[in-house]
Amino acid sequence: MSEFTHLIDLAASRLGGEAVATNDDFFAPKDNLLKPQPPIFIPDKYTDRGKWMDGWESRRRRTPGHDWCIVKLGLPGIIHSFVVDTAFFKGNYPSHCSIDGCGLPPDADPTRDDVTWHPVLERSELAGDSKNAFSIKDPRRFTHLRLNIFPDGGVARLHVMGEVLPDWTRILAAGAEIDLVAAVNGGYVVDVSDRFFGDARNMLMPYPAPNMGDGWETKRRRGPGHDWAIVRLGTPGSLTRIEIDTNHFKGNYPESASLDGCFEPGAPLGALKDASWRGLLPPTKLRPHHRHFVTLQSASPVSHVRLNIFPDGGISRLRVYGTVHPA
Repeated sequence: MSEFTHLIDLAASRLGGEAVATNDDFFAPKDNLLKPQPPIFIPDKYTDRGKWMDGWESRRRRTPGHDWCIVKLGLPGIIHSFVVDTAFFKGNYPSHCSIDGCGLPPDADPTRDDVTWHPVLERSELAGDSKNAFSIKDPRRFTHLRLNIFPDGGVARLHVMGEVLPDWTRILAAGAEIDLVAAVNGGYVVDVSDRFFGDARNMLMPYPAPNMGDGWETKRRRGPGHDWAIVRLGTPGSLTRIEIDTNHFKGNYPESASLDGCFEPGAPLGALKDASWRGLLPPTKLRPHHRHFVTLQSASPVSHVRLNIFPDGGISRLRVYGTVHPA
C-alpha cells in the first residue's frame, strides 16, 4: 500500500474549505466545487439562466483571457495531487487548467493585488466527464489556491490531496494537551488492514460523525486475525488519554479494541511493519453507539499508534490526547 493512500482532501468543505472568489459563475456557483457529495446530473432540471449543473460553470467567454476561482484550503498543508473532476461536463468543460498557490496568514484577503501567487500546476489539458488527476512535487505549505480554467466552462469538483501542516507555533502557545491524531493537527493514516465500508481517515475528522458512513468500517471477517489501522501523529508526544467512539455503530461495532504505540518519527511505511510496538491499552471491551474514555500512563513519547479492533467492525472517531515531545 502506498504511503499516501490516505491523503486528506485539504480543500474539503467538511474541513472548512471555501471557494472565496471567482470572476464568473454565471451558470453554476463556485461553492459546488468543494461539496462533499459526488457530482450528480438531473436531466430535466433548469434554472432561469440555463441548464442546472452540479459544479462551477462560467458563461461562454467572448473576450480574451480566462476564468478563475480562488479557494481557501480548510487545512493548510503540502500538496501531493490534484483531482479536477469534470463529471457531466461534456460539451462545456475547459480545454485546459492551471493552479497557483500562496501562503497567507489567517484572515488575509487572497484577492488583494499584492498577493504573490506561485505556479503549482502548469497549464494542463483536461478531459470532459472525467476525474483528471495530477501528481505534484512541491514542498511548500499552501493556504490558498487559484484554479484557472482556459478559456471558460465547467468543473464539477476540485480535490486537493495532501498532508496537513498546521501552525504549531499557535497550537503550542496554548500550552494544553491536544489531540495528536486529529486531521487538523496533522494526524495521518499510513496503513490499514481493511476499509471496505468506510475509510479510516474518517476517524480523525474534527467534527462529530453525522452517521455510520462517516467512520471507519471493515468487512465481516470470516477467518482468523483482526483488523487494525496505523496512524502517524501530527507530531510525536506523550499520551495522556484516548477516546474510542462507536457512535452510530450498533450491530456492527467491534467486540473489543486495543492500542499500541511506537517511536519511529519519519519512518517509511515498510519500516513500521517491523517497528517495536508496545502496548498502551490492553484489549478492552467496547459497547455499541458509545464514547469510551480511557486514561493512559505513557511517559515515553510515541510517533505512531496502531488501533486494533477485534475481530472487525466500525469505529466512528479516534482521539489520542497528549503533550508534544519537547524535541
